[in-house]
Amino acid sequence: MTTVTLPVDPTPPGAPGSPPWLPLPGRYAVAPGRSLVELTALCGPLPLRRRRLTLAAAALTVPETDEHPTFRFELDGAHLKGVLTLDHAHAHAHAHEGTGIVQLTGDLGIDGTDFPALLRLRVVERSDDLLLFVGTARLSYRLLRRATGFRFGRLRPTTRLRLLVAGEFA
Repeated sequence: MTTVTLPVDPTPPGAPGSPPWLPLPGRYAVAPGRSLVELTALCGPLPLRRRRLTLAAAALTVPETDEHPTFRFELDGAHLKGVLTLDHAHAHAHAHEGTGIVQLTGDLGIDGTDFPALLRLRVVERSDDLLLFVGTARLSYRLLRRATGFRFGRLRPTTRLRLLVAGEFA
């Protein structure tokens, strides 16, 4: 029996070394007013509380080598102040067309404590110098509260938090 190793992220002919769902290598930022961040408290399937957060800064770094891209979102809201850094990407099968779903893993840093996070990012539009995306991360409220001391309301029976991030890197 022989084994065959297939590449995880096939590269398109136009951009050597970069995954097809990313813009060309470089550093990109989100323009003011071109982003949305929302934090939702859930109890089972029911949303209990929803708040908009301010995205202080966001950056996407696409390396020229075969390294993973780095997403960095700085959240500055009354309910959540922290940094979401995502540095490992796994693209799904239909991401070779320039759009699709990508899973990003990284850390949500709150008050100097890092909490692991998985962000499912949907690429809406992609070009050589643009990435339009919508992503959601589901976090266990109990584990996040124990690890970082974060509270999102006092008397709400919250089981999970959903962090929605949308923006346009250009």
